[in-house]
Amino acid sequence: MPGRFISFEGIDGSGKSTQARLLADALRTDGHAVTLTREPGGSPGAEEIRSLVLQGDPDRWSPETEILLFTAARRDHLEKTIRPALARGEVVITDRFADSTRIYQGITRGDLATTVNRLHDLMIATEPDLTILVDIDPAMGLSRARARAGTELRFEDMGLDTQIRMRAGFLALAEQHPRFRIIDGARTPDAVAADILHTVRAALG
Repeated sequence: MPGRFISFEGIDGSGKSTQARLLADALRTDGHAVTLTREPGGSPGAEEIRSLVLQGDPDRWSPETEILLFTAARRDHLEKTIRPALARGEVVITDRFADSTRIYQGITRGDLATTVNRLHDLMIATEPDLTILVDIDPAMGLSRARARAGTELRFEDMGLDTQIRMRAGFLALAEQHPRFRIIDGARTPDAVAADILHTVRAALG
C-alpha cells in the first residue's frame, strides 16, 4: 500500500510534539509501520540547521534568511527521510512541515507569504495527506512553552502578540485546505490523543 503523510501543526506549547509521539505509538499498535520525525530536523543535515534557527537572539536572522534556512532543512528532510519512508509504504508523522514556514516566516514576520509559497513550489512541491492542527489559547501555549527546560526558545521569546498572530494564521490556513483537522488542545493529553487517533483512523480507512 502507498505510504501516508501526516503533519502536526500548532503554536508553541500546543502539545503537538507529545501528540505526534502518542499517535505514532498507537498506529504501531494498530500494525502500521511508522516513521516519526520533526522539523526543522529529521535528517542529519536538517538537524544541523535546527540549532541555527531555534537558538539565539530573536533577531538573529531576517525573515528572508529564515525562509531559506528552513527550506534547505526541509529539502534534506524530504530527500533523506520522508520520501524513502513513504516509498516503503509507511505512515510518516512529522512534527511541523511547510505550514509552519507559511505562518512563522510568511505571515507573522512580514508579508512574505508569496515568497514562501514560490520557494515551496520550486524546492519541496509536497503537501501532507492530513494535517492535525492542535489548537490552543496563545497565552496558555506560551506559558507551557516557557515552562519547558531547554535552549530552543527563540520563537517563544518573540512574545504573546506573535503567538496570537500565528494562531490566527493557522486557523485561516485550516479554512483554506481540506486536509486540515482542528483538534482542541486545551483538554487532557489523553482526551486529545483519543480524538486525534479517531480522526486519523478514519482518514487511513
